[in-house]
Amino acid sequence: MVTGARQVRFYHREGCHLCDDMRELLGELQHTHGFGVTEVDVDQDADLKQRFGQRIPLLLGAQGECLSEYYLDPKRLLSYLQGP
Repeated sequence: MVTGARQVRFYHREGCHLCDDMRELLGELQHTHGFGVTEVDVDQDADLKQRFGQRIPLLLGAQGECLSEYYLDPKRLLSYLQGP
């Protein structure tokens, strides 16, 4: 986690190739743009699995706004990181 940086929450599950792809791209962008990522395995919580189970990978901003679903949208993520 990067102090003072914007944060995102990455919902995923193990064994999901789309999740692995998004994680890899997030890592590359995180390295160059210095934002924090909290990873959440939806299969570890019954409520999250029910809520997000079919929508993963899913990337949400700090206020719960959807930044990407299934595939990373780098343009939308960078816009979020730049702030209002």
